[in-house]
Amino acid sequence: MNHETHPREMASPKTWENPDIHTLQMTSRNLDYEQVQASLVHQLREYCEQAWQNGYVVWVSGGVDSAVVSTLCAMTWLPVMVIEMPIHQKSEEITRAGYHTEWLQTTFPNVTRKTHNLTNVFKVFSRDIKAVWQGKDTYLALVNTRSRIRMILLYAIGNTGWLLVAWTGNRVEDYGIGFFTKYGDGGVDISPIGNLYKSEVRALGRNLGIAPLLTEAVATDGLHPDGATDTDQIGATYDELEWAMEQYDCWRRATDFTGRAHQVMKIYTERHLSNAHKTAPIPVLNFPLWNTQS
Repeated sequence: MNHETHPREMASPKTWENPDIHTLQMTSRNLDYEQVQASLVHQLREYCEQAWQNGYVVWVSGGVDSAVVSTLCAMTWLPVMVIEMPIHQKSEEITRAGYHTEWLQTTFPNVTRKTHNLTNVFKVFSRDIKAVWQGKDTYLALVNTRSRIRMILLYAIGNTGWLLVAWTGNRVEDYGIGFFTKYGDGGVDISPIGNLYKSEVRALGRNLGIAPLLTEAVATDGLHPDGATDTDQIGATYDELEWAMEQYDCWRRATDFTGRAHQVMKIYTERHLSNAHKTAPIPVLNFPLWNTQS
């Protein structure tokens, strides 16, 4: 099975409707966000020093996840480079990203802001991929190519400046349903918010003083030309997915529920299982050590 037919790689048409999307929510963990903030900043600084690196590089997309991660990195007071990398990006995403990176640079003297428009680079890749697969649907491959091009630039910048690449994915998105591009936005050195659910990331963002323009922004991966949101693609909201992840971790399955709960559990389970290869260690094949020729 082709692994690239699953994750965010597997977009759904915008036909999903549900009148009760806010009825399924996970149990609150009642986090102390001042403590969460202090702990994450400490770990970011400590890991960077242990890795003998100078600081961090972060792609700022205009969403809450990258806004929170970039702010946490800035709070280490280590050198931080925040990068805007539009590829056929919607104007509102560019506006949000620019607003946040400008705020970071104004608030934290250790932050450097750069913009690299990768649209022309993507056009070259797009042309060459279509030439290889003449007559075949290359849509999903090109969606993920956007993410992988950004990863290449982040590591080129990081290698030159001795900067670690910080992941901007949250717990349910990355470790629940695997909603990221393998060796794209998943190609990183550290995952600062990988133990926070999406709703908790928003709450932490508010605590950090990040503008509502970003903390309340509609979640989107920014990879689809039609502007599909994460809910459009997945068929469930993050509140619902957080609830489903909590149920799944308690050994409950879709067959334990009816109605919308059954649908959400099915969506979560299918994506969780089909994308497990993304977070699992790469298989290292083995072979017999005895000499069969003696």
